[in-house]
Amino acid sequence: MARYIFKRIISAVITIWFIMTLTFVMMHSIPGNPFSSERAMDETVKKAIFAKYGFDKPLYKQYFIYMGNFLKGDFGVSYSKKGINVSQIIGAGFPKSMNIGLVASVFIIVVGIPAGIMAALKQNKVFDRMAMVLATLGATLPSFVIATGYLYIFSKKLSLVPAFGLDSPLGYIGPAIAIGVFSLSYVTRLTRSSLLEVLQQDYIRTARAKGLSEGVVIVKHGLRNALIPIVTYLGPMIAAILTGGFVAEKVFGVPGIGQLFTTSITSRDYTMIMGITVFFAILLVAAVLIVDIVYVIIDPRIKFE
Repeated sequence: MARYIFKRIISAVITIWFIMTLTFVMMHSIPGNPFSSERAMDETVKKAIFAKYGFDKPLYKQYFIYMGNFLKGDFGVSYSKKGINVSQIIGAGFPKSMNIGLVASVFIIVVGIPAGIMAALKQNKVFDRMAMVLATLGATLPSFVIATGYLYIFSKKLSLVPAFGLDSPLGYIGPAIAIGVFSLSYVTRLTRSSLLEVLQQDYIRTARAKGLSEGVVIVKHGLRNALIPIVTYLGPMIAAILTGGFVAEKVFGVPGIGQLFTTSITSRDYTMIMGITVFFAILLVAAVLIVDIVYVIIDPRIKFE
């Protein structure tokens, strides 16, 4: 197991390096620079700013400087938020996105998996048909439509929740729903289809023939094997949700990491884009590693080798 984890860590490091390199090249390939929006800048001032931030150096030197600083845990200083380190900005924005993401993840798991199980056990009955209609609807509605509709009904008409911000615990409900509805719909459908497929296998019929109760057959033999594709999806999903939803954070006025990412792109804040991209990559790679380990816990037949 230790050998397997070591190999996965090496693979993760290579993946993160590739993402950093690709992002760096793409950002510097776009015409212009972070200071292009400044009004008619004096040439002397422009040279001084370029020298301060290292834009006067060849691209390969900028790359090695950035990679060296990253190894020291330094993402650099934001170009749009003068004098503030990118690490500090991410540290301030990520907790807000993480809290919303945790609420959304719990919502998805607690509602989606049981709904999928019930739909599979009541195949082609009223609950199954209703669940699939709602899942299809949730998968097709854009997050901004869900967010806007939620605010219109529960904030403007009923005055039950705040319109923006996270000052109240009720403020987490709207962003969590807007971020989580698509994944909830997908998890419900995936759980249903996976469990239905498993329940048709020969070993399920054998377990029933041995006289095992239906509950034991479904939980011990059916659900345990059906969870493997669900766990595969949940790992990267949770990592993505924890970094926030760009649209949801914008609509609900949450200064999270998702909104920071969109503003950094429009302002061409290279260090901010790189910092948030690498931060997300680390979360995603860590989630995939955890999923690979959970596989063996769910099904011991899966070998690390």
